[in-house]
Amino acid sequence: MTTQDPAPTVLAQGWRTLSLFHGKIEARIEHALQSGHGLSVREYSLLDVLSRQHDGPGGHLQMKQVADAVALSQSATTRLVTRLEGRGLLTRYLCPTDRRGIYTDVSEAGAKLLAEARPTNEAALRQALDEAAQNPELAPLVKAVETLHAPV
Repeated sequence: MTTQDPAPTVLAQGWRTLSLFHGKIEARIEHALQSGHGLSVREYSLLDVLSRQHDGPGGHLQMKQVADAVALSQSATTRLVTRLEGRGLLTRYLCPTDRRGIYTDVSEAGAKLLAEARPTNEAALRQALDEAAQNPELAPLVKAVETLHAPV
C-alpha cells in the first residue's frame, strides 16, 4: 500500500474549484452576451480592452499587449480581431510613427454594440457571483473578485 501526499491533492482541488468557479461565471456571461448581443465573452473582452485605449503616449496597444489583456495567444487574438473587423466592429490602421506597427480601434458600430452589451455583462456577472456566494467554498472567491482591481 502506498501513502499519498495530501498537499498536491489539496492544491489540485483548490485549482479545480477555482477553474469551476471561472467556468460557471463565464458560461453565464457567454449565454447572456450571445443571446442578447451576438457576442462571445472573448469578443466582448476584446472590444472592452480596445475601447479603453487613448491617443496619448502609449495609449494604443500593440497586438501582444492586447493578447495579454484578453488572455489569448497572439495568433488567436489576431484571428479574433480579423473576425470583428469583418463584422465592422473594429478598424485597423498603420501606426503614424512606425509604419511597421498596426493599431486596432473600436469602430462606431463596435462602440455602440459594446455600450449596449456592458449592462448585460454586468448583470450576468452579478447574478453569477450572487449565486456562487451561496456556496461556502466559493464565497471567498466571490469576495476576492468583488475587491480585486485589475492593473490599468
